[in-house]
Amino acid sequence: MSALGCEIRDELDKLRTTGTYKQFNVLETPQGPVVRMAGHGEVIVLSSNNYLGLADHPDVVAAGIEGLRRYGAGTASVRFICGTFAPHLELERDIADLSETESALTYVSCWNANEAVIPTLADDRTVIISDELNHASVIDGVRLSKPQRKLVYPHSDMAALREALRSCTGSRRKLILTDGVFSMEGDLARLPDILELARAHDAIVLVDDSHGVGVVGATGRGVAEHFGVLGQVDVITGTLGKALGGAAGGYVAATEEVCDLLAQRSRPQLFSNALPPTVACSARAAVQVLRARPDLVSRLHENTSWFRAALRETGFAPLPGDAAIIPIIVGETARAIELSQKLLDRGVFVTGFGYPVVPEGTARIRVQMSAALEPVHLERALAAFVEVGHESGLLPVLKGGAKR
Repeated sequence: MSALGCEIRDELDKLRTTGTYKQFNVLETPQGPVVRMAGHGEVIVLSSNNYLGLADHPDVVAAGIEGLRRYGAGTASVRFICGTFAPHLELERDIADLSETESALTYVSCWNANEAVIPTLADDRTVIISDELNHASVIDGVRLSKPQRKLVYPHSDMAALREALRSCTGSRRKLILTDGVFSMEGDLARLPDILELARAHDAIVLVDDSHGVGVVGATGRGVAEHFGVLGQVDVITGTLGKALGGAAGGYVAATEEVCDLLAQRSRPQLFSNALPPTVACSARAAVQVLRARPDLVSRLHENTSWFRAALRETGFAPLPGDAAIIPIIVGETARAIELSQKLLDRGVFVTGFGYPVVPEGTARIRVQMSAALEPVHLERALAAFVEVGHESGLLPVLKGGAKR
């Protein structure tokens, strides 16, 4: 074995020894409230971004199949070289309408979208100001950028953001970056305050709303709808791989000029193929289901409220928040992984997260709700949480389960 191979093997062995090595489970059925998992049988899913239950929705599946039949696998090249398909343009119009922006442009992932829009908008006379808990894709987008300055403010600290904006003297452009829903905390950006500061300091606001679209707001249009500021955010990035179908893809929703500039200059658009047509078609069907079925969003909100309250009643202390993410801090990474395995042994699939995804000592079990979960699923999952919590010392006494 080469020296590099030995070093990598030692690194992997260390992960196994410390109990932080990640296991990849194999699903044998479509994503849903219950799946069949290799080696575990049927398990309740509390770890998916399938917030509205659309990953296996018949309309979404049928649209994807028809897209594949009609348009094939793809153009085998990038859009400006080999052209684009009608479903891409139709999907982009639907996303712009959903986001209440003039235009939208799709990418193969929201990671790509963030790595496209941030460097494109940040020239050498731009100051980037970013929340410290922004998603890794936003952080990498900043790393790829070459602005005049890069500033990071403490999480949701509006006084720090104000001071950062005041310090931007001599800058042509100020670009504020924030997640809409912070994926590891489950809390929402203080968007009205951010927009007010941006207007006062002539700054641009970019919101990655990947965990917000389809989840928050009365009709699932995201954090902007939740706070009553729909149409006021300069740039929104989002994903088609969570609530909006669950397959893949991302987008930028903004003005026509911003989207045109991205099409002309952003490297992920110029040097990467478009979404597969089947994904463009299925994602468009998912957006249509969202617009036609606001009751799915209401059900998601109800499930989230009930499960969060039930966890508290049994003695757990989930972090507060308005999203469908319910984190429970457990401490060390190895413990989070151990607890998730114990829950899986009891038929509940929920993932433990630790370093480097979250800081050392703040490892957590991250529960994610779905509109597809029925009361029986939630009650069975809660009973498993109580049992594991008691066995592992997270709960001082076994209090039993709540009833819905």
